[in-house]
Amino acid sequence: MVFVLEEAQLRALVKFDNDALHIVEKAFAWTAEGKVDMPPIMHMSVPENNGDFDIKSAYVKGLDMLAVKLGSGFFDNAKQGLPNCGSTMAVMSTKTGFCQAILDENGYLTDLRTGMAGAVAAKYLAPKTIDAVGIIGAGVQGRFQLECLRLVRDFNKVYVHSRRQEQAEEYAAEMSAKLDIEVIVAASAEEVVRSSQLVVTTTPSREAIIKAEWLHPGLHITAMGADVGGKQELETDCLKKATLLVCDRAAQCLKMGELQHGVAAGFISEDSNIVELGEYASGQKRFKRSADDITICDLTGMGVQDTAIAYLAMEKYKALQS
Repeated sequence: MVFVLEEAQLRALVKFDNDALHIVEKAFAWTAEGKVDMPPIMHMSVPENNGDFDIKSAYVKGLDMLAVKLGSGFFDNAKQGLPNCGSTMAVMSTKTGFCQAILDENGYLTDLRTGMAGAVAAKYLAPKTIDAVGIIGAGVQGRFQLECLRLVRDFNKVYVHSRRQEQAEEYAAEMSAKLDIEVIVAASAEEVVRSSQLVVTTTPSREAIIKAEWLHPGLHITAMGADVGGKQELETDCLKKATLLVCDRAAQCLKMGELQHGVAAGFISEDSNIVELGEYASGQKRFKRSADDITICDLTGMGVQDTAIAYLAMEKYKALQS
């Protein structure tokens, strides 16, 4: 019998904690260890409504279930008082092939696993000592990224920038109160980058927001926004200036992440020295920062993260039923 878990139930089961962080970290490790069968993302655009749909999934060897997720991003929704992104997951048995549950997450699990992916990137790549974090994009994901980062790094202040001043001010007031930390509304994206040691970009931009000339020694950037062809948050020369480029899945990022623009410019290819984050999460590789390093992590989102967070939700639900 198929049952439905709604967003409120899922929020009570899966939280901003180490359980969620560890399962997403495992998802990266499983991928590097060859335990994942993950098809390419199925993408459909709805340009007349400034939206798109993605279908993501992955099977992890040894798990008795997998998730198939239909996610959407409709970026004019805010004008109607609606969230930009939403999604629903179907949990499928890998023993019988039948549907076990519908996770009507309304984007919550997706936003959480995406936030935790940013935290995993920071855990392995960001400076150990951070004074300020920069957030570009003051929407839901900007909030999730900041809250998840608190699990892996301590920091004293946050700089936030948004195209809409009002949105940035609302973000600053909310996150300052929630996390008991100073949140400063920056006048520009340049101020965010120059003032921070760790920057996360969380926008649907199709034009570069961050310029290479702003990057400085000791900076780490996690770029979350570019997840389909044409999206871009970093000026292409940022990729040249980085001393280390990391991504979630190279084959995917070369086509739809920030790396696509390096490919188009002719200085990045399948043969380039780009590390997948799972290689660090699995212990196959180690990275020791120097004070001069500039690191960039390009995250496009993987179906294995959806299976992982859905697995955690199902395990938490089963524990309550026993």
